[in-house]
Amino acid sequence: MTIQSRIQTRVKRSKRSVFLRSDFKDIADYDQVGRGLRNLVREGLLMKIGYGLYVRARVNRITGKLMPDNVAGADGVVIEAMEKLGVDYQFDDLSNLNFSGESKQIPAKVKITPKSARFTRKIAVGTQLVNAG
Repeated sequence: MTIQSRIQTRVKRSKRSVFLRSDFKDIADYDQVGRGLRNLVREGLLMKIGYGLYVRARVNRITGKLMPDNVAGADGVVIEAMEKLGVDYQFDDLSNLNFSGESKQIPAKVKITPKSARFTRKIAVGTQLVNAG
């Protein structure tokens, strides 16, 4: 079994949708894992969303384009990535009001920001961005 097929099997069987490069360090060394992940991105099984961050992808039935394979969409992918990295995050005020039940207005876009100014890693999933701009 090749390194790429071992990585592919682990990605397909996983319940999570976000992966770090270090999740595969028991399969091969750093460079070999990087090549395997890069090939899986080219094949459309994964999408790169940040430095060393990948999300399982699938083809959208309507548009035919790749999209994250997460039931919660781009927001869910960013939240899962932040939790995987161990970063505390917060939502914008409108989203907090909606989540707590104080407001019935649903924000058009949920803004997720890290609580620490030291977290500078950029994460981009579609139009959902963290530290990018």
